[in-house]
Amino acid sequence: MFGLLLRWAIVSAGLWVAAALISGISFSSTGALLVAALVLGILNAIVRPILIILTLPVTVVTLGLFLFVINAGMLKLTSAMVDGFQVEGFWSAVFGALVLSLVSLVLNMFISDSGGITSISVDIHRS
Repeated sequence: MFGLLLRWAIVSAGLWVAAALISGISFSSTGALLVAALVLGILNAIVRPILIILTLPVTVVTLGLFLFVINAGMLKLTSAMVDGFQVEGFWSAVFGALVLSLVSLVLNMFISDSGGITSISVDIHRS
């Protein structure tokens, strides 16, 4: 349960950073941002795998770049479903999905597979 909440917080942080950096992405309140993160997580778990399978030939031909379009579509679909969360235009969605992916990648590096926070320690020995 803690792992799900932690990943929800990571997606929320990613959406917040995307809204701060991309002019076409905005949210009206923290509640709208949290609901958008929840809806995006559900869409990514249910709809995104189906779209990836259906568009596999296009994804292979574009060497995986079409996945950015799918991620942008998930962000636009979230915008359509959540009042108070707006994504205006295709390019805002693409760049927002890219920012969201980068933030999630960095923050997920600190989370173990079981959902716990992983500590990183550096042991430097001098001779």
